Amino acid sequence: MTIPNIITIARLFLVPLIVWLLVDGRFMSAFWIFLAAGLSDAVDGIIARKFNMQSELGAHLDPLADKALLVSIYVTMGFMLEIPAWIVIAVVSRDFLIIGAVILSWVMGQPVEMKPLVISKANTTFQIIFAGIILADLAGVAELSTERMILGYIVATLTLLSAGAYLLSWLTHMGQSDSTLN
Repeated sequence: MTIPNIITIARLFLVPLIVWLLVDGRFMSAFWIFLAAGLSDAVDGIIARKFNMQSELGAHLDPLADKALLVSIYVTMGFMLEIPAWIVIAVVSRDFLIIGAVILSWVMGQPVEMKPLVISKANTTFQIIFAGIILADLAGVAELSTERMILGYIVATLTLLSAGAYLLSWLTHMGQSDSTLN
């Protein structure tokens, strides 16, 4: 158990707290804890690289923590009508598509190597920024309605492009695996 892994696990424990704060209308607290969670994501990565504490567990935990945080916040804010339903559906569907493809390839004996694509990293970054902007707006930190609208379209576009890129990568992998099995 490394320090970065402990930080990542702590971030996972922040997810239900942030959701509860949102549902309870404590937007300022939700904003600051979300910000802390985002910073912890950067800190655990820096520590892991700088002090050579990268681990297989961390390689799986970190994206799991990111997805748990983002999906939970997007679904919660979708129910609160702060994020349009179509964006929530796109974000959640993309993640289910990726998880389903990984599980299916594993079940078929053709496991796919999990490595984030550049478009996926951009997508995650903008999903975090979008959620942060909405939380800042709800908390009254700043009036950000225009930014929310623009970022919503950016997130939707990147989500669809990322889903397409992963689907294409998976189909290519499965096609290559099929040809080696025949």
